[in-house]
Amino acid sequence: MNPTPKRYDLIVFDWDGTLFDSTALIVQCIQAAARDLGLEAPARERAAYVIGMGLIEALAHTLPGLPRERYGELAQRYRHHYFAAQHEVTLFEGVTGLLDQLKARHHWLAVATGKSRRGLDEALKTVGLQTLFDGTRTADETASKPDPRMLLELMREFGAEPQRTLMIGDTTHDLQLALNAGCDAVAVAYGAHAHEELARLNPLLIAPGVAELQQWLLDNA
Repeated sequence: MNPTPKRYDLIVFDWDGTLFDSTALIVQCIQAAARDLGLEAPARERAAYVIGMGLIEALAHTLPGLPRERYGELAQRYRHHYFAAQHEVTLFEGVTGLLDQLKARHHWLAVATGKSRRGLDEALKTVGLQTLFDGTRTADETASKPDPRMLLELMREFGAEPQRTLMIGDTTHDLQLALNAGCDAVAVAYGAHAHEELARLNPLLIAPGVAELQQWLLDNA
């Protein structure tokens, strides 16, 4: 039987909460950074909401009462806690097999993340995926989600049309990014944002787990 014809040339993944099981760690590090500055730690829901955004934008949203001149101090404390503990988390189970199957089907694979370049490079090294992705964009080298610039730059890099590009993420920021870039989107419900939040942006699929995401991609991508 012939393989299903490709619907998408370029498949772009968010990192944290989509491929990398880091949601809880990010929340804990935001809370710890706030306490370091003598502030009340934000609730889990508020801290989780900003995952996927650029760090400064995320911290400003999480702690709106903090004077702007202290954003850099807060970001420094967040990075201190995150880099000290990132080796404790890894890819969601099944992600490596999913990515290998997509590569075998000759899709271009990319990452669009709110992480810094240093943060993404270290995470890729930790899980041994430095050479798997064809392209990556981080929030400190382009615009933060949901600005469409990340996806637009990746599409230009590979000559992919919006209708041939798919964005996959665990937050409404990822889904809005895709909408703003004119691309289709798929959500995963095992990350930072709840199913009902994701559903409001009408993704093609809200996958409850990696296995369901993999099956949908093999059948539809």
